[in-house]
Amino acid sequence: MVHEETVTDVAEAARRARFGTLPERVRLADTVEEKPATVQDPARNDYNDDEWLVRNVV
Repeated sequence: MVHEETVTDVAEAARRARFGTLPERVRLADTVEEKPATVQDPARNDYNDDEWLVRNVV
């Protein structure tokens, strides 16, 4: 009977060593990675949609 208790105590100690504490908390901000979906095209904004008003309606 003493042998069974010793085996149970050893197994319990091993379980507590492995699962006895919760892992450290991870902040939600640390789980999100933000990066642009596409690379910005510098020529994209060269044309101004309202520029024709300035040039043609004077």
